[in-house]
Amino acid sequence: MSTSSNFNLGNLSKSFSPIKGLIPTGSELTESEGNESGYWSSNPIFQFVNNVATTISTHRQSLDLINPGTMENLNKEVEKDVFLTQYEFSGLRADLSKTFSMNPLFQVSHSFSTGGKSPAYAFAGMFAAGDSFVQGTLDNELSLTGRLNYAWDKCNVSKATLQLASGQQPMCQFEQDYQANDFSLNFKTLNPDFTGSSFNGVMVGSILQSVTPKFAIGMETAYSALQPGMPGDAGISLVGRYNADKWIASAQLQAQGSLTAAFWRKVADNMEAGVETTLQASYQPVMTEMMVPTMQSVFEANTTVGAKYEFRQSIYRGQLSSDGVASFMLEHRILPTLGLTFTASIDQFKNTSKMGLGLQVETAGSEDVMMMQNGLVDADGNPIPGAPQMA
Repeated sequence: MSTSSNFNLGNLSKSFSPIKGLIPTGSELTESEGNESGYWSSNPIFQFVNNVATTISTHRQSLDLINPGTMENLNKEVEKDVFLTQYEFSGLRADLSKTFSMNPLFQVSHSFSTGGKSPAYAFAGMFAAGDSFVQGTLDNELSLTGRLNYAWDKCNVSKATLQLASGQQPMCQFEQDYQANDFSLNFKTLNPDFTGSSFNGVMVGSILQSVTPKFAIGMETAYSALQPGMPGDAGISLVGRYNADKWIASAQLQAQGSLTAAFWRKVADNMEAGVETTLQASYQPVMTEMMVPTMQSVFEANTTVGAKYEFRQSIYRGQLSSDGVASFMLEHRILPTLGLTFTASIDQFKNTSKMGLGLQVETAGSEDVMMMQNGLVDADGNPIPGAPQMA
C-alpha cells in the first residue's frame, strides 16, 4: 500500500560516449561514414554534451552513492517500525491463516472481529512468486480490495490497486516504481479518467536523489482534478533525509504550509525510539464582530514520541502524543504458529479509552511448510544450524 527506462547521467555518458548509435566506431565505419563521424566528433555542441555527461558520470561514481529508498518510506523507521498507529485496533480479533507452500508462497487467512470498526469477517488470499505478488480481501459487507505487483526487473516494479465497497465510489490506483543506484522515481495516478475533454483524477510524481552516501533530497508534485469542468489543484513538496546508520532524520515541507520532521534512533540492539513533529499553518473563515466574513490564520502543531522494545518472543511498543493520547501495544509469540496481541490507548483530553485483544493462529498445509514455520529448516529445506531436530 509497492515499482521505464533508466534516465540518469551516468548511463547517459556510457550510452553517448561517443554518442552510441549516432557515431559509429571501429569496423562499423566506412569511408562515407567516416566523414559523418568526423562531423559529429568535431561538432562543438556534441563535444560539450559528451564531455559534460562524462564528467558528471565520473564524479557520481566517485561519490559511492546508494539508493535512498522511496518517497513512500521516507519516515518508515518512525511511522511503521516504532509507532503503533498502523497496528492498533479495538475490540476482539482473531486471525487464522494457512500456508500451503513457501516457494512460491500461497497463503489464505480468515479474520474475525467484534467490538471495533473492522469488518466482522474478512477472507484474504496472497500469492507471491519471484517477480509477481497478488493479494485480495473480501469481507462480509462485500467490500473487495485487490493488489497486484509485477517486477519487470530489479529496478522496475508496476503496481495496481482496486477497491470496491458498497455505497462508495470505486477506487483504482496505478503506480510505477523505478529504483536506480542512487535515485528513485515514482509515478502514480488515482482514479484516472481520460475520456473527457480534460484529465480527471489525481496524479503524483516524485524523485529522491542521493547527494552524498548519507544525505538525499527529493521533490514530490501532485495534481488533483476531481470535479469535472473545474480547474485542478497542484502542489509541491520538498523533502530531505539523512541516514547515519544509528540515527535517521527526515523532513518534508509542503506548499500548503505543512512541515513534518521525524527523528529515529537505534538506542540498543533491542530498542528503537522515534519522534515526529507536524506543523500546520492555514487560513479558516471566521465572522468578525460586525458579522463580516474574513479569513484568520491558524497554526497547529502536534508531536509524537514513541519507543519499541524487541525481545526473542515479544515486541513492546508505546507512544505519547502532545494531543493527550497515550498508546501501548504488546505482541507476544507463544509458539512459532501462535501469537497474542494486546493494544490499549487513552485520550486524556477527551476522557476516552479503547482496548483490543487479538489472536493469531498459523497452520501449515504440509510437513515441509510446518518445519519452516517452526524454524527447523530454511526456505530451501536445509536444516538450520542449532535448531532442534525432529525425531
